[in-house]
Amino acid sequence: MSDYDGTSSAPLIDRPERTGNLWLLIGLVFALLGAAASFAFMEKAEAQPFVLGMLGILAVVGVFCLFAGAIGFLRVSGRASEANPVAASFLAGLDDGVLVTDPEGRLVYANQAYADITGAEDAADIRVVERVFSSDPDAADAIYRLSQAMREGRRAQEEIRMPFPLGKQEGAPRWYRVAIRPLVIAPAGREKQQHRLSVWQLADITRDRADQENSFQELQRVINFLDHAPAGFLSCDGDGQLVYLNATLADWLGYDLAQFEVGDLALFDIVRGDGSELILSVKGQAGEVKSHTFDLDFVTRSGRGLPVRLLHRVPFGENGTPGDSRTLVLNRSRGEEASEALRAAEVRFARFFNNTPIAIASLDTEGRVLRTNAPFLKLFGAVDTSDEGSKLQDYVADSGREDLSKALSAASNGITEIAPIDIPLHEGTEPRSATFYVSAVQEGEGDGEAAIVYALETTQQRALEAQFAQSQKMQAIGQLAGGVAHDFNNVLTAIIGFSDLLLASHRPTDPSFQDIMNIKQNANRAAGLVRQLLAFSRRQTLRPQKVYLNDVLADLSILLDRLLGEKVELQVVHGRDLWPVMADLNQLEQVIVNLAVNAGDAMSDGGRLIIRTTNVSEDASTKYDNTRGMPPGEYTLIEVEDTGHGIPANIMEKIFDPFFSTKEVGKGTGLGLSTVYGIVKQTGGFIFCTSEVGQGTVFRIFLPRHIPDVEEVKPPVSEAEREKVADLTGSASILLVEDEEAVRAFAARALASRGYQVHEAGSGTEALEVMEETGGNIDLVVSDVVMPEMDGPSLLVELRKTRPDLKIIFVSGYAEDAFEENLPEDEKFFFLPKPFTLKQLATTVKEVLESS
Repeated sequence: MSDYDGTSSAPLIDRPERTGNLWLLIGLVFALLGAAASFAFMEKAEAQPFVLGMLGILAVVGVFCLFAGAIGFLRVSGRASEANPVAASFLAGLDDGVLVTDPEGRLVYANQAYADITGAEDAADIRVVERVFSSDPDAADAIYRLSQAMREGRRAQEEIRMPFPLGKQEGAPRWYRVAIRPLVIAPAGREKQQHRLSVWQLADITRDRADQENSFQELQRVINFLDHAPAGFLSCDGDGQLVYLNATLADWLGYDLAQFEVGDLALFDIVRGDGSELILSVKGQAGEVKSHTFDLDFVTRSGRGLPVRLLHRVPFGENGTPGDSRTLVLNRSRGEEASEALRAAEVRFARFFNNTPIAIASLDTEGRVLRTNAPFLKLFGAVDTSDEGSKLQDYVADSGREDLSKALSAASNGITEIAPIDIPLHEGTEPRSATFYVSAVQEGEGDGEAAIVYALETTQQRALEAQFAQSQKMQAIGQLAGGVAHDFNNVLTAIIGFSDLLLASHRPTDPSFQDIMNIKQNANRAAGLVRQLLAFSRRQTLRPQKVYLNDVLADLSILLDRLLGEKVELQVVHGRDLWPVMADLNQLEQVIVNLAVNAGDAMSDGGRLIIRTTNVSEDASTKYDNTRGMPPGEYTLIEVEDTGHGIPANIMEKIFDPFFSTKEVGKGTGLGLSTVYGIVKQTGGFIFCTSEVGQGTVFRIFLPRHIPDVEEVKPPVSEAEREKVADLTGSASILLVEDEEAVRAFAARALASRGYQVHEAGSGTEALEVMEETGGNIDLVVSDVVMPEMDGPSLLVELRKTRPDLKIIFVSGYAEDAFEENLPEDEKFFFLPKPFTLKQLATTVKEVLESS
């Protein structure tokens, strides 16, 4: 505040801006004097015309000025007429000093307050602001910034500390606020002739600074008292985020208070177990303030437990929204309280009560909840513990309320032996269950308590039991299917092989030729059934190849029509110029068939199934709904859309889970969509589902576009090369190891007919003996995988000891990855799946022998 008392209203300096030109006036005077002198030296008759002309000119000028003044074009004004008494009185009466300067820095106006603050005794002592503060070097930077703002015509303000009052060389330090702002003046009727002035304001703010410093010191004292109180203190919002904690509590928890910011910590970070649920469970009405006491365990930053007692108070705003709490934290560690034995017992009980994984609650005779622990609130949600609160029966499913009421009634009658009861908590799409243990409280031993209820959630346990039973069932069926498929593959290999041998010795005109062909065709059909069994038992290897989806759908259309029946209309929309993909043809067909069958089940009353294919560019791949996790790229899209009953939103996330099915028990294994998902993901693609109840479902399968490598683009094969490729004969020495005599006989005859020298062995042990007899002169080993005494992988390990470079072909009804894990790391081998034809065997042997 300024020390100026404001009694004077007259400005110390008031120099209004002059709008005339002094030199023009002097020049006019000398011109008139010169004319008069020249007339004096002339004759009267000679000078008379000039005198009359001069008088005429002056008369015309005078008349013009009269008319100009009448219409307002010319104004005759002085300082007294132009001055605004209200403005002048306001500026002169300000407590802040005001100084006005022109663009050249000359003084135009200064009030008395400016003189008093700067120590000027009269108008002659008034100095501009730059000179007033020039005595202090520390003020130079601030004055320079203000002067720069004045030159640029903008506002600015600085606070400057001077070691002495302005205009004095002694005294206490003073603080001054200096402000600058531009002032533009346009004379009336001459708006284009604007004049820019600078207004300086100077105020003594020493007293304001002292008041601010005192307030800050008082606030620091209060904060210091709270921070170093012998108890902890915290405040949290309705979401459990800490908005304040004092230094005492921060020290107990091991946190640096200087680095704490709002939002860094939450109750979940400092409260052990489910205790935060207990704190956040406090509910109230608008305008209420609820107080509760909790005995909990805090957890320090290092992970150690800290037993505390919380005196927790929460105000509630509009709609019962909880505000920031006021929570006092009492340390209940060893040695902090006088009654050590009682304190230790209370801490142990609170720790057991709130950290046990079992939900615990005390009930009155009517079943109302009186007290709970944190796990109970986590299991059942917020519980009203007021006198008019809800009963425990209200938190379980309708089907379990009667059993729970009977158990509570028995406890109220003093019966102590009450059997546990399994009760569903919630029935529907996401059922939950729990086992309740009810214990009676003897009369007079509890504060209105009639029973103690212990609840242990069994939802996950029930789900695991059901899943385990289903898994065991499916595993047993899978093992059975895999074993049957393996044995069938051996039988079918012999049937197909001997059919090929017979066909090689019979011409098409032979009467037996057609019968042999029928045998082979039916054997191939049986091989297809075996492949399905292997796929079901997860023992089929994917054989990726370049596939055109339009061709696949064209081949499947007839089969899909039969599967869907007459009530479902099938529409296949082929995309134009469809990109190829790399996929296992059989598995891809299984994916489409599974989705079509599921769609047919969803349209039991009839409908329409549409299967579309299209190319998806990289930009378009980001515009589909529900495709999170799929990177942008070029894909080939298969859409399977039906008009069925749709999939509810609450089970949409589970449709790809193994063993999950919405069909009745016994009508679905829950493996269909999980198999589809696995095949698509293994192929490198993505599958997404969108559905609307009552409208239908759309499955979208995105398979990466296959761009052929340079090596795949091969030049046309000449006739000579075709003959070379078709030549499947050879002269190498081959060791054939197979425990099935029929398969071994067929393979031996097939290879021998191509010119190979074949050595046979019925087991791995016999194979090692043959290797010794031949002196190791074997070029290739063709071996079964599953054999008695010594299986194929074990045989390979033994052979590598003497022949590390020996080539080997494994033949098996199982997939190669089923036994690959039993081989040494980076072991090289070739694989031929059963059943195989004579040509497939001969071709594989030829390619392996010619490989490097």
